[in-house]
Amino acid sequence: MKLLKKISLGVVVVFIAMQFFSPTKNIAAGNHTEAFIAQTNPSPELKNLFETSCYDCHSNNTDYPWYNNIAPISYLLADHVKEGKEHLNFSEWENYSLDKKDHLLEEIEEEVVDGNMPLSQYTLFHKDTELTANEVVELVEWVRQTRIIYQLGKQPN
Repeated sequence: MKLLKKISLGVVVVFIAMQFFSPTKNIAAGNHTEAFIAQTNPSPELKNLFETSCYDCHSNNTDYPWYNNIAPISYLLADHVKEGKEHLNFSEWENYSLDKKDHLLEEIEEEVVDGNMPLSQYTLFHKDTELTANEVVELVEWVRQTRIIYQLGKQPN
């Protein structure tokens, strides 16, 4: 029984200590997705969809929920955002090659059509980020039209 009390006390002490150390937040100043919007020209509805359903994990600016101030949740969210940005970062769009942009658009279509994005863990706490069937159709059509721009840019003259 004494061992259980010591372990419990240790867990409580570690939990309290974690509250004083938090990961760096993913917060960018200014219009961090300007190049993406300018190059891909999404409709106002799609622009809003990207802002509400994608940018928190796939850009240099995350709108953090209140529970991000509680460790270990803050560490889990930081890791999740880091991983999301490794796959696609809308804030870095201008730095991607034409091939990479085309591939990322193809991946967006696949992930959305397959229902993998936005992640279910995300939509569980952010109900307004779930995509409707109409939004998926609109997004897929936009992806297909936008990919043509990048595919034509790769064509030799």
